[in-house]
Amino acid sequence: MKISLGVPPGPHARPLAQHAENLGYDRIWLFDSAAIYEDIWIHLAQIAEATNRIGLGTSVLVPSLRHVMSTASAIATIERLAPGRLACGWGTGMTARHTLGQKALTWKYTRTYIEQIRALLLGETVEIEGQPCKMMHHPAMGKERPIEVPHIISAFGPKGVAIAREIGDGWIGSMDPPEPFDWAVRMLPGTVLDPGESPYSERVFNSAGVWHSGVWHSTWEWDRDTLPSIPGGAAFLKSIEQNPVEPKYFSVHQNHMTHLNEADRCAYASIDGKPEWSVWVGEADQILEKAQEAQANGVSDLLFTPAGDYLREAEAFYNAVKSLQR
Repeated sequence: MKISLGVPPGPHARPLAQHAENLGYDRIWLFDSAAIYEDIWIHLAQIAEATNRIGLGTSVLVPSLRHVMSTASAIATIERLAPGRLACGWGTGMTARHTLGQKALTWKYTRTYIEQIRALLLGETVEIEGQPCKMMHHPAMGKERPIEVPHIISAFGPKGVAIAREIGDGWIGSMDPPEPFDWAVRMLPGTVLDPGESPYSERVFNSAGVWHSGVWHSTWEWDRDTLPSIPGGAAFLKSIEQNPVEPKYFSVHQNHMTHLNEADRCAYASIDGKPEWSVWVGEADQILEKAQEAQANGVSDLLFTPAGDYLREAEAFYNAVKSLQR
């Protein structure tokens, strides 16, 4: 089992990466959502220069946020700074595009973009917006082609999983893999409780609660009419509807996966602050048991995505599961 850490690119990213490297984590992955986080490539470059061993990753890149040549050049830059340490995760951009009022990308668009990236990095010429393009960097101005990095794809339905199988080097997602992959990365939020700590303490809400609230955020986007049937959903919906801020998705995704927003707090209050956690919450032995179950279900890389006190969370999780590491 590989043990990885996933965080938003922001002020805490570099010191957290250094801490993760010292602890023994295999890789640190940064998220890509321009409306709520800082730039992923700037922070990856900073981490590359501030660390020596730990792998780097993107979980996950959203093709529509950048021109394909810009992304190819960014990948080449990280490969020059940290040769062989980068892995690129890709997705259709559900949350990242929802924060912009857009739907997720089509798989056709996403596949074409990834295939263009790979070709450009190999030094090939590809057609982009009706014109032939290639990376023309002089050897003194960037890493020479060919440049090869692994690409893993976030997919859940049969079409996306088939594309991950056809053009990817692995799979990444927020559940156990839907079918066997040699490299299967499971993103998992939550927190390791201190011995005897309540699973509903303020600390837990500022860590695990930030991620559990994604249930309301995603349901608002995908199936809004069912929100009232979800614990806390009616209060969440009422808070969004009463908020004068327009468009409504601004309020829904405010502080997404980093801090609780007003609607999240209303939802938790409506269920007396005792949700049935959708994320991993438990003492160290319980977290280890969950990790062993994930491993048995085909997960080869545990990607822990903390919030709150990032340094504390990273250390507690690693210590809980490090016996599985290889």
